Amino acid sequence: VKVVGTTSTMQLSPTNGDFTFVSSTEAEDLSGTIDAPDVKLNMGSDNAKDPYATTFLRKRGYGWLLEVDEDDPEDNKPLLEELDIDLKDIYYKIRCVLMPMPSLGFNRQVVRDNPDFWGPLAVVLLFSMISIYGQFRVVSWIITIWIFGSLTIFLLARVLGGEVSYGQVLGVIGYSLLPLIVIAPLLLVIGGFDVVSTLIKLFGVFWAAYSAASLLVGNEFKTKKPLLIYPIFLLYIYFLSLYTGV
Repeated sequence: VKVVGTTSTMQLSPTNGDFTFVSSTEAEDLSGTIDAPDVKLNMGSDNAKDPYATTFLRKRGYGWLLEVDEDDPEDNKPLLEELDIDLKDIYYKIRCVLMPMPSLGFNRQVVRDNPDFWGPLAVVLLFSMISIYGQFRVVSWIITIWIFGSLTIFLLARVLGGEVSYGQVLGVIGYSLLPLIVIAPLLLVIGGFDVVSTLIKLFGVFWAAYSAASLLVGNEFKTKKPLLIYPIFLLYIYFLSLYTGV
């Protein structure tokens, strides 16, 4: 730095070897230039080269405040994948339940062997929403019957020697409510015809019970199949009664 005044000047020797100061007795018409070298900060892990604040934090055990987490690919998953929801798989299982005939070529065992929770829950909630037309109070009761009814079928199946899990029974019973959802609009249209309405109700219950029983009742039950089919049939009769109020 060079400072120039209008009167006598005095040159001071530098103290740090970098700057030269020139002072005057009057601070008038001052001018000068400053040339600063490039300054670089090293934020590496070497404590000797860290800034004082960084070094201080690291010495006090607070170095974790300076750490930056790298982006984890697991945190960038889509919401459906994060919740383990496979829409294609759910759609395929719905088709397997609605069309239970073996001649159609569907691999219906996937409903039992690869159980999921969100698909059956969506079906039960849909059936509950339809039931609001009749009785709003039965919505929570339908979900309760689904959970504990499936538990009853599971315990009975295990007592009879079946090799099924509670998750499998819960999924199959939930998906098999779809036939009752299908016949619900028909009951609204022809509700005044008692005979036709009763036939449609029976058809829907048999449809739902057959879809569930054909998946849960395997060859391991042998002669004990009716002991498991009958409770499943009664369970869907009760589901239908919650919808119709009868």
